[in-house]
Amino acid sequence: MKRFTLLFLSLFCGLGMINARTIQGVVRCAGDSTAAVGASCRLLAAGKFIIDTTTGENGGFSLSTEERSALNLEISMTGFSSTDILIEAGGKNLNLGTIYLDEGVDLDEVTVTANPVINSKGRTIIYPSSEDVKASSTSLSLFQKLPLAGLEANPITRSISIDGGTPVILINGVPSSIEDVNALQPKDIEKIEFSRFAPARYADSGGSGFINITLKKRNDGGQVYAWGRSAVNTAFLDASIKASYHQGPSQFSIQYVPSWRNYNKVYDNTTESFIGDDFRVDLEEHDRNPFNYHYHQIKLKYDFSPNVKTLFSATFSAAPLARKSRSIARTMDSELGTYDNNNLNKNKDFTPSLDLFLRQDFNEKNTMEVQVVGTLSSSDYRRDNNYIFEDGSEDSYVMNVDSRRRSLISEISYIHTFTDKTSLSGGFQNTVSRSTNRYLTSDYKPILTENNNYAYIRLGQSVGKFYIALATGMKLFWIKNDLNKRDFIRNLSSAQVSWYISNNWSLQGTFRYTPAIPSLSALTDYPQQTTPYLISNGNPDLKVSDNFLYGLSANYSIKKFQASFQSFYSDVKNSVIDDIRYIGEGMFLTQSVNARYRRIFQNDLSMRLSGIYGFGVNLYLSLTHYQTAGADWSHKLTSFDGSVTIWWNKGPYTISYWRKIPGKYLNGYNVGKDENGDALQFEWQPNKHWTVGASWMYMFDKKGTRYPAWSYSSINPSYRERYIKNNGNMFVLSVSYAADFGSIFRTARRNLNNADNGSSLLKL
Repeated sequence: MKRFTLLFLSLFCGLGMINARTIQGVVRCAGDSTAAVGASCRLLAAGKFIIDTTTGENGGFSLSTEERSALNLEISMTGFSSTDILIEAGGKNLNLGTIYLDEGVDLDEVTVTANPVINSKGRTIIYPSSEDVKASSTSLSLFQKLPLAGLEANPITRSISIDGGTPVILINGVPSSIEDVNALQPKDIEKIEFSRFAPARYADSGGSGFINITLKKRNDGGQVYAWGRSAVNTAFLDASIKASYHQGPSQFSIQYVPSWRNYNKVYDNTTESFIGDDFRVDLEEHDRNPFNYHYHQIKLKYDFSPNVKTLFSATFSAAPLARKSRSIARTMDSELGTYDNNNLNKNKDFTPSLDLFLRQDFNEKNTMEVQVVGTLSSSDYRRDNNYIFEDGSEDSYVMNVDSRRRSLISEISYIHTFTDKTSLSGGFQNTVSRSTNRYLTSDYKPILTENNNYAYIRLGQSVGKFYIALATGMKLFWIKNDLNKRDFIRNLSSAQVSWYISNNWSLQGTFRYTPAIPSLSALTDYPQQTTPYLISNGNPDLKVSDNFLYGLSANYSIKKFQASFQSFYSDVKNSVIDDIRYIGEGMFLTQSVNARYRRIFQNDLSMRLSGIYGFGVNLYLSLTHYQTAGADWSHKLTSFDGSVTIWWNKGPYTISYWRKIPGKYLNGYNVGKDENGDALQFEWQPNKHWTVGASWMYMFDKKGTRYPAWSYSSINPSYRERYIKNNGNMFVLSVSYAADFGSIFRTARRNLNNADNGSSLLKL
C-alpha cells in the first residue's frame, strides 16, 4: 500500500510539467449560417481516438491535446454531411475559424468515417453502425450485436450483465437503470462507453462493469415510443412507454414500465437430509409452486439546461410491486411420515424516490456534480407454512413482518482535466438510513440505522501508448440495531494499465481490492422457525470479506472482425456462505457465516463478425474454475458457459437467434446452474413508425426454465430440480411504435473526457 501511495503521489506531482495545445473553432450551417449546436467534434491521431466534444450554443468548440503529430478533426451532425480537417504536426495553439457543414441526407445515425470501435483510456467506445441499428428494433437487441467482451444481453429477461454481475449504467452521464435503457430507441444512441472495470467512483456500489450511453442531441420537439410483448400460450406481459418533449432549456419526460406474470406450472423436486450428532432425517418432496406478480414503474423527469455548461435534473419514480406464491407439496419424511405442505407467501413493496442532480462545467477542464436521492420504502411480507400430517394434526410456522425504510443518499464529485492525457477526480458519498421492522407474530419492533461514508480520489494519466489509472478510497460504515452496533473502516483501491500497441491491438491489466461489508439484514439477530427442522437467523458476528481481483485482457479489431480475451483471478478471503449446523433436539440453524476463502479463475473469449451481406454473429465462451474452503472442508468445480447471437437483416426484415449455454457456480458447498434460454425472433418494419415481431423461446424444451442446484454439505446434503413449465416452447408476439414531432432533444450537453464522469448512487 505504501508503494501504491508513493506512485500515486509521484504522478500527481508531475502534473504541473504537462503542456498542451488547444484547437478551437466555430461550426455553422452552410445554408443559413446559423450556429450548428451539438455537432460532434472528434480528434484522432493516426486513426487513434484522442478526445471529443460537442459544439456549444454559438457553435464553438475547443479541444486540448498534448499530441504533436499530425491530427485529423472529424465534425459531424445529424442531417449534415460530415467534414474532415487535417491538422499539421506542431505544438502551437490553432484557431480554425468558421467551419461550415453542408446539408445532407437526414440519417438515423451519426456518420463516422473512422473505425467505430475505439479503445481509449481503459475503455471501449463504440459508435453503433447503421447496419446494427437497422437490424435492431430495441436497444437491448442492439447491445446483443456489439463487440463488448463479458457483456450478455438477455432478450428473455430484458437484462444486461457484465461478467455475471449488474453493471453501473449511465445515460448522458446520469445514473440510470435497465428500465431506462429498455426505453431507448437504437437510432437515438450516438455512442456507448464500456468497461469491464468499474471506476473508483462506483467501487462502493458493488457494480460489475460500467456502461455510459450518450444520446444524439437534437433541437426542440418531442417523441413517443411504446413497446410491448405478450405470450399467446401463457400469462406473460411486458411493456415500456415513454414520451418526452423539449422546449427551450427544458425537457419533460414520462415513462411507464409494467410487467406481469401468472404461472401455475412451476415444479420443485427435492431430496435432502438433515444429519446431526444423534439425529438424521431424510426427506423427499414434490412441489407445485404457482406464482404471480405485477410490477409498475412510473418515472417523471424534468431536465433544465439554461446553457451548455449547466444541467439540472429532477426525477420522481415509484415502483409498486405485488407478488404471491404458493407451495402445494407432498413430503416423504423418514421421521414424521408422509404429510402435505400448504405454504403461502405474499409481499407488497412500494418505493417512491426523488432524485435531484446538478452538473456544472465551470470550463472545459473543471466539472462538479452534486446528487441527492431521498427514498421512502415500505414492504409488507406474509409467509404462512402449514404442515398437515396423516393423523390429522397440523403445525404452522408464520413469518409476518412489516418493514419501513427511510434513506437519504448524497454525493459531490469534482473532475479536473489537466489535458486530454491527464485527469484527476475525487468525491464524497454518504448514505444515512433508518429502518423499522415489525414482526407481527411477536410484536418485536427493532430499529436499524446505518451511516455509510465513502471518499475517493482517482488519477488517469496517458504516457505514450500507455494509459494508467490509479485510485484509492476510504469507506467508513456505522451500523446499529437494538442489540448490536458495528463499525467498519476499510480501504478500497484499484490500478489499471492499458497498452495500445496499434490501431488493432491493445492489452490491459487490472487490480482491484474491494471489501464486502455485511448488510443490515445479514447482521440482524432474530431467529424464526421455517420448517419442522429448520430455524433461520442473521449473524451479528459476520466478518468483512476481502476481495482481491487480478485481470489481464487482450483486444483485437480489424475491419468487420473483433475479438477479446480476458483472464482474471479472484481471491475472496472470509467469503460469506449460507451455512447450516445442528443445534440439538432435532433442530438445525441456517445463517450466513464466513468461510476461509472462495477463489475463481476465469478465462473468457469473445468474437464478433458482422456486415457480411446482412449477416452477423457474436460469440462468447467462458471457462471457470472455482475453489472454496471452510474450517474442515473444501470443494472444487470447473464450469463452461457461453452465449451466441446470430442475425440477418434484409430491407425491413430481420431474423435473429440467441442461445445461452448455462454454466455452474460454486459458493461454499452449494452448487447451482445458471438459467437456460434461447430465442428465435422474426421482425418486420413496414415503415419508420411500426415494428412487429414474433419470437419462439425455450425451443423444443418442455420444461422451460430450469434451475438445478445441489449441496455437498455433510449436515444438509441435497439436490433440487426446479423448472417453470409455463415457459416451455413459449410463443411471444411484440409490437413497437415510435413517432417524432419536431426534432427530438436529448441532453447530451456534456463532454466525454473518459474520466469518472458519473455517479455511483443507485435508486433504491
